[in-house]
Amino acid sequence: MKKVILSALAVAALSLQSRAQETFPRNGVYDERSGLRAFTNATIYVDYQTKLENATLVIKDGKVAAVGTKVTVPQGAYVVDMKGKTIYPGFVDPFSSYGLPAVTRTGGGWNSPPQAESKKTGAYNWNQAIRPETNAAELFKVDDKAAEELRKMGYGAVLTIHQDGLARGTASLVSLANKRENQVILLDRAAAALSFDKGSSTQEYPGSLMGSVALLRQTYLDAQWNAKNPDKEQNLSLKAFTDANKLPQIFEVSNKLNAVRADKVGDEFGYQYIFKGNGDEYQMLPEIKATKAPFIVSLNFPDAYNVEDPYEARRIGLSDLKHWEMAPANPAMLAKEGVVIAFTSSDLRDKSKFLPNLRKAVQYGLSEQEALKAITLTPAQLIKAEKYVGSLREGMQANFVIASASLFDNSAVLLENYVQGESYKINETPGDYRGVYSLRIGNQPERKMIIGGTAEKPDVKIVATDTIKGTLFLSGDQLTLAFAPTKNGKESIRLSGWSTGKGFQGEGQNIDAQQVKWTAQLSEAATAQAKKEAAAKAAEKIEMGAIVYPFADFGRTAMPTSEAVLIKNATVWTNEKEGKLENADVLLRGGKIAQVGKNLSAKDAKVIDGTGKHVTPGIIDEHSHIALDGVNEGTQSVTSEVRMADVVNHEQVNIYRQLAGGVTTSQLLHGSANPIGGQSAIIKLRWGQAPEKLMFQGADGFIKFALGENVKHSNRSPVYNIRFPQTRMGVEQVMIDAFQRAKEYEKSWTAYNKLSKSAQKKASAPRRDLELDALVEILNDKRFITCHSYVQSEINMMMKVADQMGFNVNTFTHILEGYKVADKMKAHGAGASTFSDWWAYKMEVKDAIPYNAAIMHNVGVTTAINSDDAEMARRLNQEAAKTMKYGGVSEEDALKMVTLNPAKLLHIDNKVGSLKPGKDADVVLWNEHPLSIYARPEKTFVDGIAYFDLEQDKTMQDNQEKERLRIIQKMLAAKARGEKTQAPAVGRRGAQVLHCEDVENGAQEALYESEYHKN
Repeated sequence: MKKVILSALAVAALSLQSRAQETFPRNGVYDERSGLRAFTNATIYVDYQTKLENATLVIKDGKVAAVGTKVTVPQGAYVVDMKGKTIYPGFVDPFSSYGLPAVTRTGGGWNSPPQAESKKTGAYNWNQAIRPETNAAELFKVDDKAAEELRKMGYGAVLTIHQDGLARGTASLVSLANKRENQVILLDRAAAALSFDKGSSTQEYPGSLMGSVALLRQTYLDAQWNAKNPDKEQNLSLKAFTDANKLPQIFEVSNKLNAVRADKVGDEFGYQYIFKGNGDEYQMLPEIKATKAPFIVSLNFPDAYNVEDPYEARRIGLSDLKHWEMAPANPAMLAKEGVVIAFTSSDLRDKSKFLPNLRKAVQYGLSEQEALKAITLTPAQLIKAEKYVGSLREGMQANFVIASASLFDNSAVLLENYVQGESYKINETPGDYRGVYSLRIGNQPERKMIIGGTAEKPDVKIVATDTIKGTLFLSGDQLTLAFAPTKNGKESIRLSGWSTGKGFQGEGQNIDAQQVKWTAQLSEAATAQAKKEAAAKAAEKIEMGAIVYPFADFGRTAMPTSEAVLIKNATVWTNEKEGKLENADVLLRGGKIAQVGKNLSAKDAKVIDGTGKHVTPGIIDEHSHIALDGVNEGTQSVTSEVRMADVVNHEQVNIYRQLAGGVTTSQLLHGSANPIGGQSAIIKLRWGQAPEKLMFQGADGFIKFALGENVKHSNRSPVYNIRFPQTRMGVEQVMIDAFQRAKEYEKSWTAYNKLSKSAQKKASAPRRDLELDALVEILNDKRFITCHSYVQSEINMMMKVADQMGFNVNTFTHILEGYKVADKMKAHGAGASTFSDWWAYKMEVKDAIPYNAAIMHNVGVTTAINSDDAEMARRLNQEAAKTMKYGGVSEEDALKMVTLNPAKLLHIDNKVGSLKPGKDADVVLWNEHPLSIYARPEKTFVDGIAYFDLEQDKTMQDNQEKERLRIIQKMLAAKARGEKTQAPAVGRRGAQVLHCEDVENGAQEALYESEYHKN
């Protein structure tokens, strides 16, 4: 059989596809044979579900000529007997950069001046991250070294994408044959590619994940406008973007959250993306399934960590430990939910892991049929190339793989890969020599030789009086063996030989340098037993921990549910006209406050004894930056188009920690890097729910403005400070200019909308501008301003601009000189959200005083105490209590500064902020007076659900430690088995803790996380 295969390879190497139809000139003698070959007696998978036994495959001119069980071998065909071999369609990788230039970012950086506009020559888009005009086929160059690596994995074709920018242009389907570029490109424009990564662009914008989302949304709008108004602007990028939108859309995301975020963009503009994921999709299965998107799934499973050192092991988050254990089950979990999956090898740094990881996915629950489909037909179907590749049907490309056995048999190896009818050798036919042998060396006593391990990596033990490990090397049917005759022996017997079919024989050298002959007779029963044991081991049930929600520390295996709760005999702080009630009751039912009073009863309610305890409304933080993947899009003076809701991260543990401090609602604000920042997100701290379910339904829209040092970049490098504005008067002019543009923009839309339908068809609609849309909302009282401020002169300026341009400042936040202008704030109608006693941390707060909140409150300004800090938000009750010391504020009014007053500032006081029947059951049960430094929440309810419970927290922490220990023991066992391990990342950061002035790039942070999980 071996000689037949080798002969076939020799002939195949000479057989070339006909070049009769080529446009290239002929310079020399060409071999124009058709490459007519017939592969007989094979097990053939025509596609992932059609398996033929004793079948024949005929190929000619690089195409499939016939396949079936009753195929007549054409006259003149070279026949190859494939008995015992299995033929599969060539694998298709739907996400690759094969043959394309590397993406490098040149220029830019912290020591370079910011680049505001594109430097690309030509009539292209204003932003270099938008590159839809890129066509992979125009950049593609055959790279046989890279192709060989892919062919060894079984791939015959790949979709190659120039992975650069947000809109990356069009991708090409290419074969991996070693031919001219024009011969291997199967589909020039097979798909369009997108991402949230700006790539090689050196422009400042976008500088954050939310900026990337906004730019992509604006690009869709601009392309629509450009298509309807071709005479308005000649923009080659937008035209290319419109054309590319007709193709399958492949969107690369760095994590499961970004897939959900990108899906919203697709839904907004009517596109169903195909997502190239990162292998963590199982952690948000309901949301991933809801996208209805196919997923290109990574086969890059993380290595175990080195956890021998208990101190080093503490650096590894529980979510990382669990991901190691559960990542191989990701494909099976997706398939079970009906998510269409295709596999890619693109994330694998060690390409030899491809087949083992594919088999591992099957071991973890994916069916063999689904696995085969994911590397053949599905990737072809995703890019509408199923008539070319992915199956073996007449007329299709002759791309197929010959395996020694079933692909999912651990002993199987890939022997040959045919690409467009040309053979590329991968491996020799392997032999499985595991078993027990009777070893005779010359006249020495008989020894037992046990060959174990796997067929691919066998090992050997020699048993006489001792059991001795030897060194074994097998290549085809050739064997070399060395071992010491005794356990402590220093010299080795060395043997070389070949397989006889029932054992081995050969010659060698004894420890005394004498030449000896040797034989090893195989026990068939032992070999069968070894295979049986190996099969049993492969079939062992995989044990894994449960998915937790969220997939982070303090995640739960099941979400808490709403139930009727009656808190009895507590001190109840109503924040209503009833004031503080002693020995009173609160009934929560259906997510609402049902009753507040004395001697309440409810048969169906869970009763909690509140004797000696206090019940308050949930704390509301008007100014927070928790649960965000990035806080500033600080690249332009006006970035009102960005939305914090686009970057909410429900897995950040500060949500849970702040629940433990009694916080139930937070306004997530943009930072203070620009005069007009981004749109806020108001969330309820429903720990474990996905981002969309955290949103405070029905809340008004808010936006962040900022004044002072931050917006004019006072503390940045001088080389960077060229962005307008650079002075406080420049800030004022930015505000006036922005609202003047917004008014003109609104006027143009008003005029257009007044036209009749027939007139509108003849006229050009104004261009939608997301930046100006938000400002128009402010002018129409549909969006409200929270303005970062410190100095009285700027506070006065902002109110003057508002009066001049016809809008109102809803809230001045920080407002540390508010005590100087409280009367003017009241007259304007502005509220205040301030710190209790922060000062002296920069020049513009040098006049701050701890009496600020009390003075504004006494003047009649609605005043709240905020955090702007993840740690401070855990003790906002204590921050509010400081106003009693500094200014003599009453205890009830002090509590209102972190409950009812911020609710008023956020326009949600009709739902939260007080204990009034009919309002949301956002309630905190405290062990002591809520303004005491000893107060601790025992239960924090959001919508009547106890998202924090002090007793449950203790149990949760104990269970987490047990879960950590269980997985660590598995990792230790994996290392003992010889599996590859990795060290905990040096200097790896945990969840971001963000503040107003942080310029952390959320998009780059997400990429950092992605790189961290790669092997």
